[in-house]
Amino acid sequence: MKIIHIDMDCFYAAVEEKFNPSLKAKPVGIGGPANSRSVLCTANYEARKFGVRAAMPSSQAMRLCPDLILIPPHFDLYKKESQAVRKILESFTPLIEPLSLDEAYLDVSESQDFGGSATLIAREIKKRIKDELSLTASAGVAPNKFLAKIASDWKKPDGLFVIRPEQIKDFMPTLKIEKIYGVGKVTAKRLHELGLFTCADLQKLSIFEMQKIFGRRGQYYAELAKGIDHRRVEPSFERKSLSVEETFSVDRDSYETAVLELPELYSEWLRRMERGDYFDKIKCYQLKIKTSDFRQSTIEEAFVGDPGNIPSIKDFERLLKKIWERYDSPIRLLGIGVRLIESKPDLQLGLF
Repeated sequence: MKIIHIDMDCFYAAVEEKFNPSLKAKPVGIGGPANSRSVLCTANYEARKFGVRAAMPSSQAMRLCPDLILIPPHFDLYKKESQAVRKILESFTPLIEPLSLDEAYLDVSESQDFGGSATLIAREIKKRIKDELSLTASAGVAPNKFLAKIASDWKKPDGLFVIRPEQIKDFMPTLKIEKIYGVGKVTAKRLHELGLFTCADLQKLSIFEMQKIFGRRGQYYAELAKGIDHRRVEPSFERKSLSVEETFSVDRDSYETAVLELPELYSEWLRRMERGDYFDKIKCYQLKIKTSDFRQSTIEEAFVGDPGNIPSIKDFERLLKKIWERYDSPIRLLGIGVRLIESKPDLQLGLF
């Protein structure tokens, strides 16, 4: 396969700068006011120099960068620009899998453009986005989705990186485990404790050892560590929920010990929310546990908030308190997440 991953650079902030040129070269964050519970949807590169990042509380961002210009999100405008990008992509292939407003996979295996060169197609896509829309995108080209996504992040911003089939064997061993799809801070910390830091470390493990670490997905992660990914581009994909969870090697036998696990879970969940650009689609938030005797329960509450706001860690602590009072039993698994608003069948909102 020939897969391209397109990732728009600081998309929300870039769109704001496009329509308000006075913002250029200034630190910009997209989110609610500092005196609210709002977190940032994204921040431009000028703001990131101060440590400001997506999913950070607006109040904390302002402390790090007092000159930060906070702008409330304008999702209708971002969707309009996203649709314009989508039209450019559609001129090269109908096989497009949107991940969010600013990110998508393309399968150009059958494309005849530029002699079938995925690299030249990606270069042309970037050029047209810049020339026609005054925005920049980074692109990754590879034989599969996993590697294409890694490649698009390799030379950000405005980058283009290619991983050819014959380069995979040499490329993978030095790749940090944090780059593997699905390995967030919580899982990475657990792997580090086991002395595993790179894909080369994972490649040395047997399937039995991988399954002991990753459960039934051990085979899948063993393949990813070698740069193997059989997933196809799915044009109709729409995520309905997003959650993270952790199974403990030692049961947490009190609320006080269990609640200490929430910060890392929350941090990883925020990272995935930011990558997926789901801040304006939250329907409800939920917390899941599995007790030491394998009873499983989930508690959820509807989320009512302004665009750009998301459930706080305090909200999840409150859910954990409720569910703990119900069971009062050691837990072996803890998870947090959200259910997302689905697009209506006759509409196509998440175009790119």
